[in-house]
Amino acid sequence: MTGNVPELSVSDLSRALKRTVEEAYERVRVRGEISGFKRAASGHLYMALKDQDAVLDAVCWRGSAGRLMVAPEDGLEVIATGRLTTFAGRSKYQIVIDQIELAGEGALLKLLEERRRKLAEEGLFDEDRKCPIPYLPDVIGVVTSPTGAVIRDILHRLSDRFPRHVLLWPTLVQGDGAADAVAAAIHGFNAMDPSGPIPRPDLLIVARGGGSLEDLWSFNEEVVVRAAAESEIPLISAVGHETDTTLIDFSSDRRAPTPTAAAEMAVPVRADLRAELAGLDHRLIQILNRGLENRGRHLEGLALGLPRPQQMLEGAAQKLDMAAERLTEGLPRRLQDRSDRVQNLGRMLRSPGERIDQAGEAVKDRADRMGRAVEASLQRLSKQKDSLDSGPRMITAMAKRMEATEGALNRAWESVRALSYVGTLERGFAVIRDADGSVIKDGAGLAAGASLEVEFRNDSRVAVAVTDSDGSAPPPAPKKAKKTAKKPAAPSKQEELF
Repeated sequence: MTGNVPELSVSDLSRALKRTVEEAYERVRVRGEISGFKRAASGHLYMALKDQDAVLDAVCWRGSAGRLMVAPEDGLEVIATGRLTTFAGRSKYQIVIDQIELAGEGALLKLLEERRRKLAEEGLFDEDRKCPIPYLPDVIGVVTSPTGAVIRDILHRLSDRFPRHVLLWPTLVQGDGAADAVAAAIHGFNAMDPSGPIPRPDLLIVARGGGSLEDLWSFNEEVVVRAAAESEIPLISAVGHETDTTLIDFSSDRRAPTPTAAAEMAVPVRADLRAELAGLDHRLIQILNRGLENRGRHLEGLALGLPRPQQMLEGAAQKLDMAAERLTEGLPRRLQDRSDRVQNLGRMLRSPGERIDQAGEAVKDRADRMGRAVEASLQRLSKQKDSLDSGPRMITAMAKRMEATEGALNRAWESVRALSYVGTLERGFAVIRDADGSVIKDGAGLAAGASLEVEFRNDSRVAVAVTDSDGSAPPPAPKKAKKTAKKPAAPSKQEELF
């Protein structure tokens, strides 16, 4: 009997089922393993939750996906919170997820280990990437909550040990958005201009108090770990207590067990430094004094082996006196030796007039011999001329021969003239002779009133008298017979034969 059963369309039945499921399971928490995870281009997340016996489809809309504390991935056991609904287009039901959390601490540790292994393979934890901590930073940047006890502990410890300028970047350290805020603070400190109005920190401290694994999970996120590894400013991680370990501890340049220990690592103790400097100063003074004493004793020992300076100078002074005496005696004697040598060399030299006369005689003799040779050659040629019928050619040859001979004689005469004193007179010089006809070479021995004769070119001569320095002429001295200077013989010119 079906007459009493109402007839429904597929859409009506789907809407009725949707209302029933959503009203009955408006808020549920489902535990299962994520499978088939994918992210759509619209930003929505699609996955399935499964256990040993069943599979539940799940969807997380884009608005909720950005607020998830745990990033979904295949194989991760989670507890999903949301509401059940149906999807009429596929005749299936699914859960719309609002929040995801890891199912128990074991799942968190498994995820933490897998993430640690992945980042280690990328080299983010290598020791050679880490920077040394500065010994005494001027500015320290702190990334932590501004309201917790962590910042007070750090400031108090820095004030006790060595007060420094501290810049606080307030951030969340737990819950949604904490990881992104911590990473942004690290990047923000690194992006500061060193020469800007706010000084760039020399050291960073990322700190948080103790808590459970879930409370510290923000410091295990990849965004925080990568920001710490990329920091150009040396970074100390101080998250949790001594037994707490987060992934930022591996990528930071130094790990501190507590925030207070991080402050102790950041700066030395000023009192200890002062005491150490005082000790070093005292040791330095002692070393300098001891060194001066040792060198003084060494110098005194060396002085014992040295003679007195006066004794060393006595012998040298005596040698100097002897050398001065020899110099006084030897200088005139050496000058006399040099003078005698110069006079001997002067007597060995021939005067230019003698050399010119000798050269003139040699040229004259050569010219005479050449003339005689030419005359003999002409006579010989004249004799041969009669026996030759080629008269015109002989005449031409003789004429050329005579021209060549005449040119040679003229050149010889020019050489004689150039070497004689006559050539010197032609260039503007003059020859001075005394009353005896001797050439005057030095005016130092001339007496006032002496008669002299000055010869210029072209055989022009002028008689002069020596005067005193005031220009007055003394009475003339008696004249002596003059010697006529020899004149160079004029070259003989050969007349043309033809």
